[in-house]
Parts: sequence; structure tokens; C-alpha cells
Amino acid sequence: MGKLLLVGCGKMGGAMLEGWLARGLAASDVIVAEPAEALRPKKVRGVASTAEVDETPEIVVLAVKPQSMDGVLPDMKRFADSGSVFLSIAAGKTLKYFAGHLGASAKIVRSMPNTPAAVRQGITVATPSQGVSAEEKKRCHDLLEAVGQVLWVEDEALMDPVTALSGSGPAYVFLLVEAMAAAGAKLGLTPEMAMQLARATVAGSGELLKQSVEPATQLRINVTSPGGTTAEALKVLMADDGIQPVFDKALAAASRRSKELAG
Repeated sequence: MGKLLLVGCGKMGGAMLEGWLARGLAASDVIVAEPAEALRPKKVRGVASTAEVDETPEIVVLAVKPQSMDGVLPDMKRFADSGSVFLSIAAGKTLKYFAGHLGASAKIVRSMPNTPAAVRQGITVATPSQGVSAEEKKRCHDLLEAVGQVLWVEDEALMDPVTALSGSGPAYVFLLVEAMAAAGAKLGLTPEMAMQLARATVAGSGELLKQSVEPATQLRINVTSPGGTTAEALKVLMADDGIQPVFDKALAAASRRSKELAG
């Protein structure tokens, strides 16, 4: 693959690096640019900034926070001019934004991972700029796949609903755990027991969903005995004023905000 430059080595960048090394990427082929010395991994070459990198990396992975992006891009235009491919995991930063900083001909892949990437169970959606070749796209796919599943879209506008559904989605699941535990505590369980039950139920159900070939609808039906306790609860959750309209409204708000942040 040639040299790979990882810019930013926080939780997501660090998880990706561990995934790459676990899949056989040579440590000698990686450079990490991270201003916080404590975050620079010892197993690869680490520098405080990209200004210390003399060679041209084949791929530059941008894993800094979106609000920090303006400060790190100017020095890397030299890499873009030399043909490096840029793979961004920064939320809300568009292909147009990167072209404005790196040049109209810069090769850019914009992606949106989610936080389960930290345990290599994430899912990422990516979209390439026009100059990215099939081989370069494949290399970016391999890098993203080190932390979970990867999907591609040609229409960049779809990145807003993607952000709303999967990018922000883990927070909705964690909120579900909180809500289930709170409801259990109101029925008399201790808060600690209610939380343990809620966490294990959601985590186990997620693993069942992952391993099963059946769709989510069928898995729900499998749990629901006619006239039983689950059916009674689902009457509330699946009512016209139940959970679906709430999710419709929530994801629409998140998608709208994603568009606003993109400018």
C-alpha cells in the first residue's frame, strides 16, 4: 500500500490503527501525526504534526475532530498535489470543503463511521470524489473494513441521512438502555439490577441480530407470543403514537442538522 499517514489518533483513529495492524499492515508503513504525545502509539512512528513528514504518503487518513480540520489541512496540500488519497472520517466535512482546501483535483474519500468501530463492530458509509480510482477506492475500503462493515454511496447527499441513522445511532441505542432501566426501576427493581438487565438484553439482542439470517421483523415476531406480555408491550410501542413517529422526527432532525453543519 505504501506509506499511510494517520492524522489524529484519538479513540476512532486509534481503533482504526489497531485494526490495520491486526490485519497485517506493517508498522513501518504507518506514520501517526498527533500533537498529544500521550496518544502517539509506540509501535509506529509518531510525529507532532504533518510538517515533520518529508515523504509523500499514498493515503492520508484524516481522523481529527471536524472543528480542528481547518488547522491541519494547509500543510497537506503538498500531499494532494503529489497524488495522495485523502480518507476523511470527520462528520459534516464535505467533498467540496476538502477540495476548497486541498485543490479541485485532490482525491478524497468522505466517510461516516460510528463508535462501535472502537470494538471493530462499526459500520461506515463512504463516498468518493471523481478523481478516486477503483484501486484507490478498494484500498480505502480495506482500511475502513478493519473496524467493521463498509457501504458506498455515489450520491453525497445521502451522507446526511446516513449520519442521522448510523453515525448518531449508537446514542439512540444507549438511550434505549437508559429508558428500559428507568422503566424497570419504576416497577420495583433496584436501579442496579434494572440497568444490568437492560444492558445485557440490548447487547445480547444485538449479537443475536448480527448472527441470525432472519430479518429484524421476524426476530421480533419470534419473541412475541399471541396474547402474551411482549404483545401487550408492543401494542404501546407500535401504536400510531408509539416509537416509529418519534424515530421519524428524531432522524429528520439529525439529518437536517447534518446539512446545516456542512454549510
